[in-house]
Amino acid sequence: MTGHHQHRPGDDTGGRTADRAPAAGRAPRGTTTHPPSRLRRAARTLLVALTGVAALAGCGDRDVLFGGGPPSPEETIRILPGDGARGVRANGRLEVRVPDGKLERVEVSRTGSAGRQSVAGRISRDGTIWRPMTDSLELASQYTVDAVARDDTGRRTTRHTTFKTFSPPHRVIGYYSPESGATVGTGLIFSLVFNRPVLDRAAVERAVIVSARPAVEVAPHWFGPRRLDFRPRERWRPGTRLTVDLRLREVRTGPGAYGIQRKTLHYLVGRDQVSTVDAARHTLTVRRDGRVVATLPVTAGNAENPTYNGTMVILERHAVTRMDGDTVGFGTEYDIPDVPHAMRLTRSGTFLHGNYWARPEVFGGLNTSHGCVGLRDVRGGGPDTPAGWLYRNSIVGDTVEVRNSPDRTVAPDNGLGGWNLPWPAWRAGSARH
Repeated sequence: MTGHHQHRPGDDTGGRTADRAPAAGRAPRGTTTHPPSRLRRAARTLLVALTGVAALAGCGDRDVLFGGGPPSPEETIRILPGDGARGVRANGRLEVRVPDGKLERVEVSRTGSAGRQSVAGRISRDGTIWRPMTDSLELASQYTVDAVARDDTGRRTTRHTTFKTFSPPHRVIGYYSPESGATVGTGLIFSLVFNRPVLDRAAVERAVIVSARPAVEVAPHWFGPRRLDFRPRERWRPGTRLTVDLRLREVRTGPGAYGIQRKTLHYLVGRDQVSTVDAARHTLTVRRDGRVVATLPVTAGNAENPTYNGTMVILERHAVTRMDGDTVGFGTEYDIPDVPHAMRLTRSGTFLHGNYWARPEVFGGLNTSHGCVGLRDVRGGGPDTPAGWLYRNSIVGDTVEVRNSPDRTVAPDNGLGGWNLPWPAWRAGSARH
């Protein structure tokens, strides 16, 4: 096992115009140009995951928190229902509260039968409480809460929690992301993760229709009894319009179990962007529509925890997130509450993210992380740093390729790694073959 969280098969669960890019071969303002130098191994980077349908994961550094560790996020920011709660009823209370200081930002999302959607809410005038606009919770859903608060001294604390609401028995729901209407990258694979095992896979497969305009062949592939993915032979063409018809309502998925969804989803494929990480050269090269628009210095996984090779896809984006080594088997090695510009690549915990704690010479010179790919940033996330530029110019569905790392190729069911399967092997994963 590398620095990644151990991944179990089947465990997985917009449209913006790109900013003007720097000239080809040049990094954006704020990129270091120091030559590589020898650093003591203490400058280890990290990365950790939080997912819509999975748990936290990541990679990190023992000495990242200058001047000692922060106060406990659980005490600083109190969230109801509690982290990891299950079976929460519709009348359960959803609330974010700080006993001292003020809430700076609260983002809540719900993943359910209608996909992933933001939950509207407001912070009180005194800045101490956030509550949703509606009183009731949606059943058969997972809620994700990300909150940022500042105390009276200006110290920022970030907390991430998830909880699940009660799911009526014998009803099968397929969770998906992003929500309908999003503009996505050319590497998107549409993935459904079911709340219960599907025994009649052929029936479910017939009830989910993924089509494209202009038309291309789109094939399904099952990863175990709970996950069904769809992709074409090659990446989507820019400008393609995708339609997903979920006709699962009353479809029998097994003895006494039936689907409940009847919904049509629409996506627009944006420009073609591929970011290539060369782990040996410590660079990330961004190509848009085949043209190099930026080359950025990075730090990838170290010798003990190398970064996965292969093709990955950006699953989700977080302006700031917490990365906790305890969630991926690193114990107390790190717990960073405010990692900026984090973009998830795998469910097991591989991220592209900003790094404000490592020395400037690391980027472009050494691989020091626990498996993630770090770019230079400042605390709080700078818009003109290399990490800020990449975050601003990336969308969910963009492709990221990693080369020249000593690790194995990422598993096809880890995140949206299905592009690493040859087309015949992908088509063979259909239940109707």
